[in-house]
Amino acid sequence: MNPTPDTTAARRASPIRYIAMAVVAGAIAIAGYFAFGSQQHVPDATFTLLSGQKVTTADLKGKVYLVNFWATSCDTCMKEMPQMVQTYNRFKGKGLEFVAVAMNYDAPMYVTNYSTTRQLPFKVAMDDGSAAKQFGNVQLTPTTFLVDRDGKILKRYVGEPQFAELDQLLEKALGKNA
Repeated sequence: MNPTPDTTAARRASPIRYIAMAVVAGAIAIAGYFAFGSQQHVPDATFTLLSGQKVTTADLKGKVYLVNFWATSCDTCMKEMPQMVQTYNRFKGKGLEFVAVAMNYDAPMYVTNYSTTRQLPFKVAMDDGSAAKQFGNVQLTPTTFLVDRDGKILKRYVGEPQFAELDQLLEKALGKNA
């Protein structure tokens, strides 16, 4: 019994239809990632400050804050840190919080020395590797996250931020419900 032309065409169309559906589903997934990727929520993370005090992202909920992963051995981190201090000093009166998280490979005495001699005005933490992992396996420094009052990540900077853009984002985030 020979298949009729209609059933042969249906069999041939079927794999193409599945491929087309897979392509469409992939395109929707990619579009969703780009549309909502910048609005992902901050992970549950705990930072151990140089003082030994612990601060969690849950403690920071309701505040606008920056989490900056850095290292004393990172030239770009050292270059951007004075501007980070200026940014913090400019916005702390409006409620900005800041946690500078030293990478787990950074020597604690270097981090302590740097933060003391430069009189860093914000929270400085030593990471055991868990915070970097929870924030998407951060490996490149500096990496900075801007988080809004609802715990949404508004922006992720890998490398030195564009400070004019960061200032605008901070103005907007801090201006809401202040």
